Amino acid sequence: MGGERKVYTLAEVSQHNHAKDCWLVIEGKVFDVTKFLEDHPGGDDVLLSSTGKDATDDFEDVGHSSSARAMMDEFYVGDIDTLTIPSKRKYTPPNQPHYEQDKTSEFVIKLLQFLVPLLILGLAFGVRSYTKTPASS
Repeated sequence: MGGERKVYTLAEVSQHNHAKDCWLVIEGKVFDVTKFLEDHPGGDDVLLSSTGKDATDDFEDVGHSSSARAMMDEFYVGDIDTLTIPSKRKYTPPNQPHYEQDKTSEFVIKLLQFLVPLLILGLAFGVRSYTKTPASS
């Protein structure tokens, strides 16, 4: 390869996404792991599911050994054009109507709607029983 590294776009690398031709992008480098699919300890499905994207996070999450990292050199085919990799987006939840968490006034109204009739009823019974008590002779 005469010292010059081949640079691939993500679209080019994404075409190599099956068991007979499998390329991965890890840490800005492109690897042809087709020959390694059968020998991969996690199985070929793990590698195949990481095609067509930047698989760096997938690779790092597993915690590969230093010998596994050294083994990658034999599968290196070039570099990725980082401008062709979509930037990671931070999740932003959809806009929702403002939820009023301070429900104090609603609570007070409901409490009064319950207590005022009870108070009136209690007062009515109190007055009635007070006026009905027989006078002592």
